[in-house]
Amino acid sequence: MSVRPLPPLIGLAHGSRDPRAAVVIGEVMRAAAAMRPGLRAIPAFLDLSEPDLATAIARAREESGFDSAVVVPLLFTDAFHATVDVPTAVGNAELDTGVALRLAGILGMGEDVLLALDESAARAHIAAHEAILLFAVGSSRDTANRAVHDLARRWSERRLGPVWAGFATVGEPKAADVLARATAEHRRIGVVPLFLAPGLLLDGITRAALDIGAEVAAPLGTALAELVLLRYAEALAAPS
Repeated sequence: MSVRPLPPLIGLAHGSRDPRAAVVIGEVMRAAAAMRPGLRAIPAFLDLSEPDLATAIARAREESGFDSAVVVPLLFTDAFHATVDVPTAVGNAELDTGVALRLAGILGMGEDVLLALDESAARAHIAAHEAILLFAVGSSRDTANRAVHDLARRWSERRLGPVWAGFATVGEPKAADVLARATAEHRRIGVVPLFLAPGLLLDGITRAALDIGAEVAAPLGTALAELVLLRYAEALAAPS
């Protein structure tokens, strides 16, 4: 009896003008595929990077036909991208390609992400007693920004030094203000990005951090490949 192949996993990221971001998203997908033999994992993007969701599906389907796939949004918060852009892209891609798409949950900010952040800080040699700027993009939705602050609070509770959330775009406080606070308090601080991949926003805060001698951790990248697989498995197990 033949075994039905696994539906492809499509990791849907926001996209960036920085080409390094798409490279790292591709690495995350390859890492996820390596953990589950027989699984095809494909990167796609909402904006700024290629391919978009419909194009990624069409190309993959030409190489190996399939009639269904699972889309995992590579996003941390239930901001506009997760609640509006992603469902819209999924609906349009279904119409364009004829492939049935099952939408998984976002990466979120649960224990998996918190552990990955902690390990990222350790690799950057940010000491347990030092403060941390938890650097996030920011959202026009207050609930999304509050979730980042809650993640910072939860992280603070398990380490000696405080963790302060700071945002690159929308949201308060701005990341630069958090660095200024640490300087004013004569406190050592490190920067840990709530980012999957590098990008221009992260470059900006990195320059500011280096100016004050602060360590900057790397984006989470392939450290979250297992979480991506978990979201895929949860979507497959959920009632259709």
